[in-house]
This record gives sequence, structure tokens and C-alpha cells, in this order.
Amino acid sequence: MVRLVTLDAPDVVALQEVPLWAVRHLEDWSGMACEWAMTMPALAGPLGRWATDVDPVRFRSSLSGQANALLVNPHLELGRHRRIVLNEGLSRWDWLLRGRQRRVCQAVDVVARGRQVVLANVHASNSPDRRLVEAEIERAASFLRHADHSVLCGDFNVRRHTVPGFTHPIDGIDQVLVRGLTLERGPEPWPEERRRVGGSLLSDHAPVEAVVAWS
Repeated sequence: MVRLVTLDAPDVVALQEVPLWAVRHLEDWSGMACEWAMTMPALAGPLGRWATDVDPVRFRSSLSGQANALLVNPHLELGRHRRIVLNEGLSRWDWLLRGRQRRVCQAVDVVARGRQVVLANVHASNSPDRRLVEAEIERAASFLRHADHSVLCGDFNVRRHTVPGFTHPIDGIDQVLVRGLTLERGPEPWPEERRRVGGSLLSDHAPVEAVVAWS
């Protein structure tokens, strides 16, 4: 999946739900710099990957752990990396015994042609309480309040949520929103045939792609 999505040398790729064992391979697979933030610990250590491969439907990431990651093209200058927890009330008990995820917004400063843009990758809670999820997204947006040029993207887990000051969302839960920048193309999800390899459909979410320019 990583090799396919980086095949045309994009400037930035935002990933969610990366198994922890895979984080150390991301730079080799993509040829890009990587910053990541853990969202769920690997409860079974190295055995977690094996157990998940045996029954991925049952175990999913509960044993192998998860992280969010930002991949950045080497031609861009990578700056400060920081993160904020969006559901701070989550206890270690929730992590270890209930399999709940810490929800994180990570942000990276990137310099292109002498100008800085902040890239933020978010994965909000999957909750029937829309207000809770929207509050997490607003907190992620507030994390970027001092950035004149910013991109807020990821899995919002609510459909078509509008963030004040940013571009309008597309239909669906996966978004690429920008502020102080211009969308030249997209955002638009990949068609199914673009992510089908050897008869397998890669990822349960279609990548959302956009071309962004300075305003």
C-alpha cells in the first residue's frame, strides 16, 4: 500500500492505523522522511504481528498496536514535529484492557521554496456521539491556529464536517482541508481500480488526493 501511494513521488502522505511493526519500514518502503505518533501500544510485542496475520478480522490492531504517520518528500525541508492528544480522558486501562485508541493530531513544519506550511494528520474517534468527534476535530484545528498556511487532513470519522477558516469538506469521512493555500485539484478519492493490485483491494479506505498551491 505504501509503495503504491508513493509511486508518483508525492510531497506528503498522511497515514492512519499503521501497525507499530511497520513504522520502522516506512522510510525504506516510501523513500520519504517519516514522523509518527503512537495511538495504541503493541500488547503482544513481536508476537502481535504473527497473531494478527493469523486472524486479522478478530485481532485487528489490538495486539500489534497502531500509529499515525506523515511521510514527507526529501526535497522539502522538514522542521519541528509535535503532537496533541485529542481524547485526554483515555486511561491506561482503556488502552490495555478495552482496546480503545488514543486519538492524536500530529503536526510537522515543512519549508518549501523558503516558505513554511504546517501539515497536520488527524484520526478522530469512531463514536456515535457526533459532538464528541467534532470536538476532537476542532481541537486539532485549534492546534494549528498560529499557522498562516496549513493542511489539516486524515480520517475525521464524521461526514462532511466543516472547519471554520479551512476549505469545504468533500463527501465522506476522509478529508484534505487547507488554509492560506489554494486547491488546484481535488480533494478526490482514488477510484477502486487504482488501488487494486493482483486482485486484492488495498486498504479499507480509498486514499484522498489533492494538489495544493500557494495562494
